[in-house]
Amino acid sequence: MINRLILLLFGICLTIGLSSEACAQQAPTPPPATRISAENPSAFDPGAATQAWLDTVPADKRAKSDAYFEGGYWLILWNFLLVAAISLFLLASRISARLRDFAERAARFKPLQVTLYAVPYLLLAYALSFPLNLYEHFYREHQYGLATQSFAPWFGEQVVALGLTLIIGTILLIVLYAVFRRAPRTWWIWGAIVAVIFSCAATFIAPVYIEPLFNTYKPLGNPEIRDPILAMARANEIPVKQVFEVDASRQTTRVSANVAGFLGTTRIALNDNLLKQCTLPEIREVMAHEMGHYVLNHGAKLITYFGIFILTGFALARTLFETAVKRWGEKWGVRGIADPAGLPLLALILSTLFFVATPFLNTVVRITEREADAFGINTAREPDGMAKVALKLGAYRKLNPTPLEEFIFFDHPSGRARIRMAMDWKAAHLPAGESAGAKSVPASH
Repeated sequence: MINRLILLLFGICLTIGLSSEACAQQAPTPPPATRISAENPSAFDPGAATQAWLDTVPADKRAKSDAYFEGGYWLILWNFLLVAAISLFLLASRISARLRDFAERAARFKPLQVTLYAVPYLLLAYALSFPLNLYEHFYREHQYGLATQSFAPWFGEQVVALGLTLIIGTILLIVLYAVFRRAPRTWWIWGAIVAVIFSCAATFIAPVYIEPLFNTYKPLGNPEIRDPILAMARANEIPVKQVFEVDASRQTTRVSANVAGFLGTTRIALNDNLLKQCTLPEIREVMAHEMGHYVLNHGAKLITYFGIFILTGFALARTLFETAVKRWGEKWGVRGIADPAGLPLLALILSTLFFVATPFLNTVVRITEREADAFGINTAREPDGMAKVALKLGAYRKLNPTPLEEFIFFDHPSGRARIRMAMDWKAAHLPAGESAGAKSVPASH
């Protein structure tokens, strides 16, 4: 979820842009190969135990999961090509230049000019990208049984998201173009700083002020679930006194959770699917993982890492933008970096750079997720719970990819990697590894 919040604000404005753990099917019974014999504990084989867990997934469900996730590989490409096509269309047709001319005729105040350009630009980009958006986030999710929302409420939320994009995106563009005008030679440095600041703000405020626009948050009342979560929070000095439940089941079958916020806004939230579909050991493992992101300062670390990527992208964009303007600027009606008419060109360049950097961006996030997994299993001490959660993620994430697939496309460790971590931990015979809490009893709420 963290990485998406970081890129959301910057991406949606230019291209029209830690996921949490999920469970989507009934918890399997631990296979015999995953159990440690009290008489001969050294005989436990983590590799064999990992394979035994994977073998509990029926072939048809594995095939469906693989098809869904592998289809996402192509969607990365289609989304990039769509952004490129929209950008080139707006430039070659001179629609972007005409929007700029309209803004300049209507106002002399530069920020107002940017506003008058940005609003129709964002609306047009949204409209042109809507067919793919509809397929990817509505029809495809229903096709694979991952969505529960009918079209009308889904579209209503799209309208709300579009409104937020228009407001926040326009503010971001006003600030960026003020930087472009005042620092024509060093705009790429200051522009990257602005993008990082906005990303930081989005990371902290989105869970508290934006996400409640789409879902209802209420205190979790069941002490059998709430109290163990708060106990883990206290043990790790997370300043919260309440756990919130989110009504995500009206939109999706996926389970999510997060520990987010800043200073007095820090809070723990988990959605109702987690409560309905997962056992208490699984819930503890998921929440311990999310606490890991908070305790290990992954938000700040990821902002730093992506700040480096953004700075590098802006530095390359400076050269590529100037080269493109020299060659096609007159044809497109683009005068330079401070000209809003050049926004589609900047979007095209940056989206290309980030598309090429996909494996590296995913690797950065995947490393932090791996760290959170390690924190989670050492905090919750639920190796079987971790294995079950990893299997349930297999409802929409490929469980056993090739190393190349995982490097390029996975922003989380694969199911196999996560189960192997759990079984390696289990093989170490940590005292609480086989706690009474590991019983697979469905949690009530």
